[in-house]
Amino acid sequence: MLTPLTIRLLGGGYNQSLSPWECVLEIATDATLAELHDAIQQATGFENDHLYMFMIARTPNSRRARQFDCDEEIYTTTIAEMLAQAKGLKAFYLFDFGDSWLFQVVPSRKKPHPPVAGVSYPRLVSESGKKPIQYPDWDQWDDEDIDDA
Repeated sequence: MLTPLTIRLLGGGYNQSLSPWECVLEIATDATLAELHDAIQQATGFENDHLYMFMIARTPNSRRARQFDCDEEIYTTTIAEMLAQAKGLKAFYLFDFGDSWLFQVVPSRKKPHPPVAGVSYPRLVSESGKKPIQYPDWDQWDDEDIDDA
């Protein structure tokens, strides 16, 4: 079965303007969090070159967050299991602990549905807003923007 997930950028990295961006992914409900990470990386065009984690909490900064770190749990916990634990809470994806790219993972209100024959999954169904850029073109920056201190 497939579940549509909205992946919503909340902030981080070089997205200083906090341009809104979100996408809808269709992914198997029994896919692991590692597979969801890969799908989000593909959707954003990021280079998959940093650590990441998923968390369940009321807010991204909650002290009571349930974290799924880059350990065995990422490879064994399914999307369905994480979302079941998130009842009444929110699910977040944090990529690159330095630049802190933060996304909210929002399950669709639609029920999971079977895959369509001949379609590859996970797949990007739609996206809106300005896609985040993990590494901006440094040539665009003026010398004034660089602190020589």
